[in-house]
Amino acid sequence: MQTKVPKCTAREGSGQRDLRRTFKILREVWLNIGVEKVNMHKGITVKVLLDSGTTEMFMDKKIAAKYGFRLQKLERLVVVRNVDGINNSAGAIIHQVEVNMYYKNHVERMQMDICDLGKTDIILGIPWLQAHNPEINWKKGEVKMMISQMATY
Repeated sequence: MQTKVPKCTAREGSGQRDLRRTFKILREVWLNIGVEKVNMHKGITVKVLLDSGTTEMFMDKKIAAKYGFRLQKLERLVVVRNVDGINNSAGAIIHQVEVNMYYKNHVERMQMDICDLGKTDIILGIPWLQAHNPEINWKKGEVKMMISQMATY
């Protein structure tokens, strides 16, 4: 099965991120999660891709605009490059958003960078996976949280 799924990665300390597009994925794990505007108690349910090849958490700019999430301007922009080193046509990352995220009994406040993710709403990358170390059934595409506590990062 060939699917175009954007993968955003960061090089530590470089201030640059690469937007990578993978054409062959061995297994995708998707979650339906609730995302809520901070201090507004007004949320939506979105599809989230768990991606161990991504070094950050991202929200698609179309989702942020459609539902009116308050964008916070970054102190400095983050240049986005494709895997071949060419600047991505969607431009630099200049905003992030702070949200409350809900999945089953798990709740946390987190910041996500805003970028063009194509048809993907949100990507949770390796920092989230490492912080929570969820139990993932790759055959069924199911995720079980081992800790159900409020987390902030």
